[in-house]
Amino acid sequence: MNFFDKVYEVVKNVPHGKVTTYGDVARMCGSPRMARQVGWALHVNPQPGVIPCHRVVFSNGSVCTGFAFGGKDVQRDMLRAEGVEVSEDYKIDLKKYRWEK
Repeated sequence: MNFFDKVYEVVKNVPHGKVTTYGDVARMCGSPRMARQVGWALHVNPQPGVIPCHRVVFSNGSVCTGFAFGGKDVQRDMLRAEGVEVSEDYKIDLKKYRWEK
């Protein structure tokens, strides 16, 4: 299984109403220094809606400013629809919403 496939398998398991970080996904894939590559894999997500890339955020809890499927407002709205609180400055409380496998 290549790295992108590993990323997609991990992200498919992030539960509704939870988020994880690019670095967390990289660690779960066995490649802790590849957070940027996680971002690229999600940018070319072959199955939007099946692979919930909107549940992956930056390590400080911020949503992605360049969310590939519509921008930060779309990512914020998708997370809010799942019950995740997103502040006006587009941040999520990782202590409350972080999923750690």
